[in-house]
Amino acid sequence: MNHLRSIRLSRRLTQVAAYMATGIDQSLLSKYERGVRVPSTGDLLRLAELYRTSLDYLMERTDVIDPYPPKFMQK
Repeated sequence: MNHLRSIRLSRRLTQVAAYMATGIDQSLLSKYERGVRVPSTGDLLRLAELYRTSLDYLMERTDVIDPYPPKFMQK
């Protein structure tokens, strides 16, 4: 998952900083970024919140990094 690594780096975070913010072990983050393991839905949600992006971006379904507007703002 190339987007996982690129967005972490664009946010100027180390894997250790991401671990401290999410509780996802650094070695597991490394495996996610290298494509060795597939992140759980819960881990993807935590990472999307930390990186301020959408699940679609993290899962490489889109190249749009901006998250969707929050539901309460939609009309």
